[in-house]
Amino acid sequence: MQQLIQAKTILSKYKQADPWFHIKYAMNLYRGCQHQCIYCDSRSECYRIANFEDILIKENAIGLLRSELKKLKEKDTIGTGSMNDPYMPVEKEIQLTRQALEVIYEFRYPVHVITKSDMVLRDVEILQKIGRVYATVSITITTADDALSAILEPGAPVSSKRFEAVKQLNEKGIRAGILLMPVLPFITDTEENIRLIIEKAKEAKAAYVLPAFGMTLRDKQRDYFFDKLEKYNPKILAQYQRYYRGQYSFQSPIQDKLSSLFSQLCRQHGIKTEIPAYEKVEDGQMRMFD
Repeated sequence: MQQLIQAKTILSKYKQADPWFHIKYAMNLYRGCQHQCIYCDSRSECYRIANFEDILIKENAIGLLRSELKKLKEKDTIGTGSMNDPYMPVEKEIQLTRQALEVIYEFRYPVHVITKSDMVLRDVEILQKIGRVYATVSITITTADDALSAILEPGAPVSSKRFEAVKQLNEKGIRAGILLMPVLPFITDTEENIRLIIEKAKEAKAAYVLPAFGMTLRDKQRDYFFDKLEKYNPKILAQYQRYYRGQYSFQSPIQDKLSSLFSQLCRQHGIKTEIPAYEKVEDGQMRMFD
């Protein structure tokens, strides 16, 4: 179901930019997500989304964004993609993300887009213009196997299309990297998967790869994930039930081994393992650093 709603605000300000993605202002133009990743943390009770399959479209989002940017005193990175994907299928018609990027360019703000969709290629020209200040696109890829990605992320383009999007963005001068997260215990936490993703990242000229060797598991998110595992592979569900002890974060049992392999491969292929941040200069000029 799709529904138009009126939002009260569109930008959420963090006290400090987060250390991984360097985002200071979070922007979510929709509620709910059509990609329906079976592990998505946004299903958790704390986010108060009654039905994650319902897509709520914030029809006043662009007006709010323009108004709020006029009032901001601190110029820092706007991030989108934390609670839902800014390039899920509904965006093709509604184009809130495209309109928001145009406003962000107008106000000369830096932006970090997080997505699982190659639809981001539609907005290459706008991202190139924003990139004169700072633009980064992180594309999440959890598995190198298209068949498995279609199970884990049924509403998103398969992994091969995402690798191709990373390649095209970098070839067009837009910094694009890969988020290897989550690495799902007993599913994608294999040496072969890590090795293939890094090799394909090299082929795609990825500016960086940022991993997380585990996942969150809480309340509604956990229930949904376990239900899908029961249908997908009961043996894997049994492993989760055996090792999971109710903690918020559930790490891969071999995370140290995988982390070591990941670091080794990234050094071997010359791939960065952190995201370059937008840098403000004291004289008021803006620049990027790699």
